[in-house]
Amino acid sequence: MPTFLKIQPLTRAAFAPFGDVIETPGASHFAINSGFAERFHDLACIDVTSAGGRPLVSIFRAQPRELPLRLTLMERHPLASQAFFPLQDRDWMVVVASGPDPCQPRALQAFRAGGRQGVNYARGTWHHPLIVLTPDHEFLVIDRGDEGANLDEMPFPESTEVILEL
Repeated sequence: MPTFLKIQPLTRAAFAPFGDVIETPGASHFAINSGFAERFHDLACIDVTSAGGRPLVSIFRAQPRELPLRLTLMERHPLASQAFFPLQDRDWMVVVASGPDPCQPRALQAFRAGGRQGVNYARGTWHHPLIVLTPDHEFLVIDRGDEGANLDEMPFPESTEVILEL
């Protein structure tokens, strides 16, 4: 019997156990550049420097998956956080898990992020790989750069069917 994930809006409070929501509403801000710009300050706790890591800035271009989507894999980055911020104003999806077994349906939460919302997955947070709803959706990504292994993957058991549908 499949489990259908309930999708909730992405809010700072709901996402707090998994990391940071990166957005300007409600953020600390102040004028800079002689008043010609506004700085929205310290939006996420970027955590990439342990054990010799360094910040790595990339752009990911993602393609949509077929919906409804059967989840098959969760991943985490044990050495660092990983931040995603969309470069186009398009909604996208975030799936995260809590607890020791990220492939148990009761551990999963799904969020619909707006096109002006990013996330910073805290170090070790289980999450689904990037899920976009439109072709060629680009993201600015800040994560760890080094030679070490910073990716754990856990496939869902064949007997566990978790569906994400809009």
